[in-house]
Amino acid sequence: MVILVTGGAGYIGSHTCVELLNQGYEIIVIDNFSNSKKESLKRVTDITGKLFKVYNTDILNKDQLNLVFLENKIDSVIHFAGLKAVGESVSIPLRYYYNNVIGTLNLCEVMNKHNVKNLVFSSSATVYGNPKEVPILESSLLGATNPYGRTKQMIEEILKDLYNSDHSWSISLLRYFNPIGAHESGLIGEDPNGIPNNLLPYISQVAVGKLDKLKVFGNDFPTKDGTGVRDYIHVVDLARGHLKALENVSNSTGINAYNLGTGTGYSVLEMIKEFEKASGRNIPYSIVEPRPGDVDKCFANPSKAREDLGWIATKTIEEMCEDTWRWQINNPNGYIENNKIIFTTSDSRLSAETAGFVMSKAE
Repeated sequence: MVILVTGGAGYIGSHTCVELLNQGYEIIVIDNFSNSKKESLKRVTDITGKLFKVYNTDILNKDQLNLVFLENKIDSVIHFAGLKAVGESVSIPLRYYYNNVIGTLNLCEVMNKHNVKNLVFSSSATVYGNPKEVPILESSLLGATNPYGRTKQMIEEILKDLYNSDHSWSISLLRYFNPIGAHESGLIGEDPNGIPNNLLPYISQVAVGKLDKLKVFGNDFPTKDGTGVRDYIHVVDLARGHLKALENVSNSTGINAYNLGTGTGYSVLEMIKEFEKASGRNIPYSIVEPRPGDVDKCFANPSKAREDLGWIATKTIEEMCEDTWRWQINNPNGYIENNKIIFTTSDSRLSAETAGFVMSKAE
Protein backbone atom coordinates (compact mmCIF):
# COMPACT_ATOMS: atom_id res chain seq x y z
CA MET A 1 0.00 0.00 0.00
CA VAL A 2 1.37 3.43 -1.01
CA ILE A 3 0.79 6.30 1.41
CA LEU A 4 1.33 9.96 0.50
CA VAL A 5 2.50 11.94 3.54
CA THR A 6 2.21 15.71 3.16
CA GLY A 7 4.50 17.60 5.52
CA GLY A 8 6.37 14.37 6.17
CA ALA A 9 9.63 16.08 7.14
CA GLY A 10 8.05 17.80 10.13
CA TYR A 11 8.09 16.73 13.76
CA ILE A 12 5.00 14.50 13.78
CA GLY A 13 5.31 13.67 10.08
CA SER A 14 8.83 12.26 10.35
CA HIS A 15 7.91 10.05 13.30
CA THR A 16 4.86 8.81 11.41
CA CYS A 17 7.05 8.02 8.39
CA VAL A 18 9.20 5.81 10.63
CA GLU A 19 6.16 3.91 11.91
CA LEU A 20 4.74 3.51 8.39
CA LEU A 21 7.99 2.15 6.99
CA ASN A 22 8.48 -0.18 9.94
CA GLN A 23 5.00 -1.61 9.32
CA GLY A 24 5.76 -2.34 5.66
CA TYR A 25 4.01 0.60 3.97
CA GLU A 26 5.54 2.32 0.96
CA ILE A 27 5.59 6.07 1.48
CA ILE A 28 5.91 9.19 -0.67
CA VAL A 29 6.64 12.47 1.09
CA ILE A 30 5.70 15.99 -0.02
CA ASP A 31 7.27 18.90 1.86
CA ASN A 32 8.28 22.45 1.00
CA PHE A 33 10.74 22.54 3.97
CA SER A 34 9.54 25.97 5.09
CA ASN A 35 9.30 24.76 8.68
CA SER A 36 11.24 21.49 8.53
CA LYS A 37 14.62 20.10 7.57
CA LYS A 38 15.60 17.69 4.80
CA GLU A 39 17.96 16.01 7.25
CA SER A 40 15.00 14.64 9.20
CA LEU A 41 14.11 12.44 6.23
CA LYS A 42 17.69 11.24 5.84
CA ARG A 43 17.47 10.12 9.45
CA VAL A 44 14.15 8.37 8.85
CA THR A 45 16.05 6.21 6.39
CA ASP A 46 18.89 5.77 8.90
CA ILE A 47 16.40 4.46 11.47
CA THR A 48 14.39 2.21 9.17
CA GLY A 49 16.95 1.23 6.53
CA LYS A 50 14.32 1.92 3.88
CA LEU A 51 14.22 4.20 0.84
CA PHE A 52 11.33 6.41 -0.24
CA LYS A 53 10.47 9.21 -2.62
CA VAL A 54 10.45 12.81 -1.47
CA TYR A 55 9.03 15.70 -3.50
CA ASN A 56 10.32 19.17 -2.66
CA THR A 57 7.09 20.91 -3.52
CA ASP A 58 4.15 22.78 -2.05
CA ILE A 59 0.50 21.76 -1.85
CA LEU A 60 -0.38 25.33 -2.83
CA ASN A 61 0.92 24.46 -6.30
CA LYS A 62 -1.86 22.31 -7.73
CA ASP A 63 0.05 21.50 -10.94
CA GLN A 64 2.98 20.06 -9.00
CA LEU A 65 0.62 18.22 -6.67
CA ASN A 66 -1.18 16.71 -9.66
CA LEU A 67 2.15 15.52 -11.07
CA VAL A 68 2.87 13.63 -7.84
CA PHE A 69 -0.39 11.71 -8.30
CA LEU A 70 0.29 11.13 -12.01
CA GLU A 71 3.73 9.66 -11.29
CA ASN A 72 2.57 7.38 -8.46
CA LYS A 73 -0.25 4.98 -7.64
CA ILE A 74 -1.33 6.38 -4.28
CA ASP A 75 -3.78 4.53 -2.05
CA SER A 76 -4.24 6.90 0.91
CA VAL A 77 -3.07 10.28 2.18
CA ILE A 78 -1.94 11.43 5.62
CA HIS A 79 -2.10 15.22 5.60
CA PHE A 80 0.23 17.10 7.98
CA ALA A 81 1.30 20.01 5.77
CA GLY A 82 0.40 23.39 7.22
CA LEU A 83 1.55 26.35 9.26
CA LYS A 84 1.16 25.61 12.96
CA ALA A 85 2.27 28.37 15.37
CA VAL A 86 -0.63 29.83 17.36
CA GLY A 87 1.10 33.12 18.18
CA GLU A 88 2.30 33.66 14.63
CA SER A 89 -1.20 32.97 13.32
CA VAL A 90 -2.47 35.93 15.33
CA SER A 91 0.16 38.19 13.74
CA ILE A 92 -0.26 36.98 10.15
CA PRO A 93 -3.74 35.41 9.96
CA LEU A 94 -4.21 35.76 6.20
CA ARG A 95 -1.10 33.69 5.53
CA TYR A 96 -2.45 30.94 7.79
CA TYR A 97 -5.89 30.92 6.17
CA TYR A 98 -4.40 30.91 2.69
CA ASN A 99 -1.77 28.26 3.32
CA ASN A 100 -3.75 25.83 5.46
CA VAL A 101 -7.20 26.09 3.92
CA ILE A 102 -6.32 26.60 0.25
CA GLY A 103 -3.58 23.98 0.44
CA THR A 104 -6.08 21.44 1.77
CA LEU A 105 -8.63 22.36 -0.89
CA ASN A 106 -5.98 21.78 -3.56
CA LEU A 107 -5.09 18.42 -2.05
CA CYS A 108 -8.71 17.26 -1.90
CA GLU A 109 -9.40 18.37 -5.46
CA VAL A 110 -6.38 16.48 -6.78
CA MET A 111 -7.21 13.43 -4.66
CA ASN A 112 -10.74 13.45 -6.05
CA LYS A 113 -9.45 13.79 -9.61
CA HIS A 114 -7.32 10.67 -9.15
CA ASN A 115 -9.99 8.78 -7.20
CA VAL A 116 -7.94 8.64 -4.00
CA LYS A 117 -10.50 9.07 -1.22
CA ASN A 118 -8.85 7.81 1.96
CA LEU A 119 -7.59 10.68 4.11
CA VAL A 120 -6.17 11.04 7.62
CA PHE A 121 -6.16 14.72 8.55
CA SER A 122 -3.89 16.32 11.14
CA SER A 123 -6.29 18.45 13.17
CA SER A 124 -5.78 19.85 16.66
CA ALA A 125 -7.36 20.14 20.10
CA THR A 126 -7.31 23.90 19.47
CA VAL A 127 -10.61 23.40 17.64
CA TYR A 128 -12.25 23.14 21.08
CA GLY A 129 -11.12 26.62 22.11
CA ASN A 130 -11.78 27.27 25.79
CA PRO A 131 -13.44 24.00 26.85
CA LYS A 132 -16.46 24.23 29.11
CA GLU A 133 -15.53 20.99 30.83
CA VAL A 134 -12.73 18.42 30.90
CA PRO A 135 -11.93 15.77 29.93
CA ILE A 136 -12.93 16.81 26.41
CA LEU A 137 -15.08 14.55 24.24
CA GLU A 138 -15.22 14.65 20.45
CA SER A 139 -18.84 15.78 20.82
CA SER A 140 -17.78 18.83 22.86
CA LEU A 141 -18.62 22.23 21.42
CA LEU A 142 -16.07 23.54 18.92
CA GLY A 143 -14.93 27.14 19.10
CA ALA A 144 -11.31 27.81 18.18
CA THR A 145 -9.98 31.06 19.65
CA ASN A 146 -7.07 31.83 17.29
CA PRO A 147 -6.51 31.82 13.51
CA TYR A 148 -4.46 28.60 13.56
CA GLY A 149 -7.20 26.73 15.39
CA ARG A 150 -9.86 28.24 13.16
CA THR A 151 -8.05 26.98 10.05
CA LYS A 152 -8.22 23.46 11.52
CA GLN A 153 -11.89 23.89 12.40
CA MET A 154 -12.69 25.25 8.94
CA ILE A 155 -10.89 22.36 7.27
CA GLU A 156 -12.83 19.88 9.40
CA GLU A 157 -16.08 21.49 8.22
CA ILE A 158 -14.91 21.40 4.60
CA LEU A 159 -14.07 17.70 4.91
CA LYS A 160 -17.47 16.98 6.47
CA ASP A 161 -19.14 18.73 3.52
CA LEU A 162 -16.94 16.76 1.14
CA TYR A 163 -18.03 13.46 2.66
CA ASN A 164 -21.69 14.54 2.69
CA SER A 165 -21.43 15.24 -1.03
CA ASP A 166 -19.74 11.91 -1.82
CA HIS A 167 -20.06 8.99 0.58
CA SER A 168 -17.23 7.08 -1.06
CA TRP A 169 -14.75 9.20 0.94
CA SER A 170 -13.22 7.85 4.16
CA ILE A 171 -11.77 10.51 6.46
CA SER A 172 -10.31 10.57 9.97
CA LEU A 173 -9.93 13.89 11.77
CA LEU A 174 -7.23 13.47 14.42
CA ARG A 175 -7.38 16.10 17.15
CA TYR A 176 -3.96 16.16 18.81
CA PHE A 177 -3.41 17.40 22.28
CA ASN A 178 0.23 18.28 23.20
CA PRO A 179 2.83 16.17 21.36
CA ILE A 180 6.22 15.90 23.07
CA GLY A 181 9.10 13.42 23.15
CA ALA A 182 11.24 12.05 20.36
CA HIS A 183 12.23 8.77 18.76
CA GLU A 184 14.09 6.58 21.24
CA SER A 185 17.14 6.54 18.94
CA GLY A 186 17.64 10.27 19.53
CA LEU A 187 17.96 10.74 15.78
CA ILE A 188 14.71 12.61 15.13
CA GLY A 189 12.78 15.03 17.32
CA GLU A 190 11.26 18.48 17.47
CA ASP A 191 13.49 21.15 15.91
CA PRO A 192 11.62 24.47 16.03
CA ASN A 193 12.75 27.51 14.08
CA GLY A 194 13.87 30.26 16.46
CA ILE A 195 12.53 30.43 20.02
CA PRO A 196 10.23 27.46 20.65
CA ASN A 197 6.49 28.00 20.91
CA ASN A 198 5.85 24.79 22.84
CA LEU A 199 6.74 23.99 26.44
CA LEU A 200 9.03 20.95 26.19
CA PRO A 201 11.35 22.26 23.44
CA TYR A 202 11.66 25.47 25.46
CA ILE A 203 12.46 23.57 28.68
CA SER A 204 14.98 21.34 26.90
CA GLN A 205 16.75 24.32 25.33
CA VAL A 206 17.04 25.90 28.77
CA ALA A 207 18.45 22.61 30.08
CA VAL A 208 21.06 22.40 27.31
CA GLY A 209 22.05 26.06 27.79
CA LYS A 210 20.65 27.57 24.59
CA LEU A 211 18.13 29.69 26.53
CA ASP A 212 18.60 31.33 29.94
CA LYS A 213 15.30 30.50 31.60
CA LEU A 214 11.74 29.45 31.02
CA LYS A 215 8.81 31.84 31.10
CA VAL A 216 5.81 30.36 32.93
CA PHE A 217 2.68 32.14 31.75
CA GLY A 218 0.58 32.61 34.88
CA ASN A 219 0.43 30.92 38.27
CA ASP A 220 -3.04 31.78 39.51
CA PHE A 221 -5.18 29.46 37.39
CA PRO A 222 -7.67 27.27 39.30
CA THR A 223 -5.35 24.23 39.08
CA LYS A 224 -3.35 22.16 41.58
CA ASP A 225 -0.39 24.58 41.60
CA GLY A 226 -1.80 27.59 39.73
CA THR A 227 -0.10 26.83 36.41
CA GLY A 228 -1.80 25.62 33.27
CA VAL A 229 -2.59 21.92 32.89
CA ARG A 230 -2.26 20.16 29.53
CA ASP A 231 -2.49 16.65 28.11
CA TYR A 232 1.01 15.69 26.89
CA ILE A 233 1.32 12.74 24.49
CA HIS A 234 4.47 11.05 23.23
CA VAL A 235 4.99 11.73 19.53
CA VAL A 236 5.55 8.02 18.84
CA ASP A 237 2.19 7.17 20.42
CA LEU A 238 0.70 9.91 18.25
CA ALA A 239 2.36 8.50 15.12
CA ARG A 240 0.98 5.06 15.90
CA GLY A 241 -2.46 6.64 16.19
CA HIS A 242 -2.13 7.69 12.56
CA LEU A 243 -1.48 4.10 11.52
CA LYS A 244 -4.58 2.96 13.38
CA ALA A 245 -6.61 5.69 11.69
CA LEU A 246 -5.10 4.71 8.34
CA GLU A 247 -6.20 1.10 8.82
CA ASN A 248 -9.68 2.36 9.62
CA VAL A 249 -10.06 4.64 6.58
CA SER A 250 -8.66 1.91 4.33
CA ASN A 251 -11.42 -0.49 5.35
CA SER A 252 -14.50 1.71 5.66
CA THR A 253 -16.15 4.91 4.51
CA GLY A 254 -17.37 7.83 6.58
CA ILE A 255 -15.89 10.73 8.53
CA ASN A 256 -14.96 10.58 12.20
CA ALA A 257 -13.08 12.77 14.66
CA TYR A 258 -10.77 11.28 17.29
CA ASN A 259 -9.00 12.79 20.27
CA LEU A 260 -5.39 11.65 20.49
CA GLY A 261 -4.25 12.27 24.05
CA THR A 262 -3.53 10.37 27.24
CA GLY A 263 -6.51 11.59 29.25
CA THR A 264 -4.17 12.84 32.00
CA GLY A 265 -3.22 16.45 32.61
CA TYR A 266 0.11 17.76 33.92
CA SER A 267 0.82 21.30 35.06
CA VAL A 268 3.72 23.40 33.83
CA LEU A 269 5.49 23.10 37.18
CA GLU A 270 5.02 19.33 37.17
CA MET A 271 6.57 19.17 33.72
CA ILE A 272 9.55 21.22 34.87
CA LYS A 273 10.14 18.82 37.77
CA GLU A 274 9.82 15.77 35.51
CA PHE A 275 12.28 17.21 33.03
CA GLU A 276 14.74 18.09 35.78
CA LYS A 277 14.65 14.44 36.86
CA ALA A 278 15.13 13.17 33.30
CA SER A 279 17.98 15.55 32.46
CA GLY A 280 19.70 15.98 35.80
CA ARG A 281 19.71 19.72 35.04
CA ASN A 282 18.15 22.62 36.91
CA ILE A 283 15.48 24.51 34.95
CA PRO A 284 15.34 28.17 36.06
CA TYR A 285 12.04 29.89 35.37
CA SER A 286 10.13 33.10 36.03
CA ILE A 287 6.41 33.70 36.34
CA VAL A 288 4.99 36.16 33.81
CA GLU A 289 1.52 37.31 32.86
CA PRO A 290 -0.74 34.74 31.17
CA ARG A 291 -1.08 35.05 27.42
CA PRO A 292 -4.42 36.19 26.01
CA GLY A 293 -6.64 33.18 25.44
CA ASP A 294 -4.67 30.78 27.65
CA VAL A 295 -7.00 28.29 29.33
CA ASP A 296 -6.47 26.79 32.76
CA LYS A 297 -6.71 23.12 31.81
CA CYS A 298 -7.20 21.06 28.70
CA PHE A 299 -7.04 17.29 28.47
CA ALA A 300 -8.72 14.60 26.42
CA ASN A 301 -11.16 11.81 26.84
CA PRO A 302 -9.51 9.40 24.36
CA SER A 303 -12.02 6.55 24.77
CA LYS A 304 -13.45 6.85 21.24
CA ALA A 305 -10.01 6.22 19.67
CA ARG A 306 -9.60 3.20 21.94
CA GLU A 307 -12.99 1.76 21.07
CA ASP A 308 -13.06 2.52 17.32
CA LEU A 309 -9.38 2.33 16.37
CA GLY A 310 -7.93 0.06 19.02
CA TRP A 311 -5.43 2.79 19.91
CA ILE A 312 -4.19 3.84 23.33
CA ALA A 313 -1.24 5.97 24.43
CA THR A 314 1.26 3.74 26.24
CA LYS A 315 4.31 5.90 26.97
CA THR A 316 4.74 7.54 30.38
CA ILE A 317 5.56 11.14 31.19
CA GLU A 318 9.01 9.93 32.28
CA GLU A 319 9.62 8.41 28.84
CA MET A 320 8.40 11.60 27.16
CA CYS A 321 10.91 13.70 29.08
CA GLU A 322 13.77 11.19 28.77
CA ASP A 323 13.32 10.89 25.00
CA THR A 324 13.08 14.68 24.61
CA TRP A 325 16.31 15.08 26.55
CA ARG A 326 18.11 12.36 24.56
CA TRP A 327 17.17 14.15 21.32
CA GLN A 328 18.21 17.55 22.69
CA ILE A 329 21.56 16.51 24.18
CA ASN A 330 22.48 14.60 21.01
CA ASN A 331 21.34 17.46 18.76
CA PRO A 332 21.89 20.71 20.70
CA ASN A 333 21.53 22.73 17.50
CA GLY A 334 18.80 20.59 15.98
CA TYR A 335 19.24 19.06 12.55
CA ILE A 336 22.35 19.72 10.52
CA GLU A 337 21.65 19.56 6.82
CA ASN A 338 23.19 16.63 4.97
CA ASN A 339 24.91 17.58 1.72
CA LYS A 340 24.40 14.14 0.17
CA ILE A 341 20.75 14.75 -0.62
CA ILE A 342 20.21 14.34 -4.34
CA PHE A 343 17.65 16.33 -6.33
CA THR A 344 16.12 14.94 -9.49
CA THR A 345 13.56 16.64 -11.66
CA SER A 346 11.46 14.85 -14.24
CA ASP A 347 11.95 11.16 -13.37
CA SER A 348 11.35 10.58 -9.66
CA ARG A 349 11.94 6.82 -9.53
CA LEU A 350 14.06 5.71 -6.61
CA SER A 351 17.48 4.20 -6.92
CA ALA A 352 19.75 2.96 -4.14
CA GLU A 353 21.55 6.24 -3.52
CA THR A 354 23.94 6.70 -0.62
CA ALA A 355 21.83 9.60 0.57
CA GLY A 356 19.10 7.15 1.57
CA PHE A 357 16.46 8.59 -0.70
CA VAL A 358 16.03 10.72 -3.77
CA MET A 359 14.54 14.19 -3.50
CA SER A 360 12.20 14.79 -6.41
CA LYS A 361 11.12 18.27 -7.38
CA ALA A 362 7.91 18.23 -9.39
CA GLU A 363 8.13 20.47 -12.43
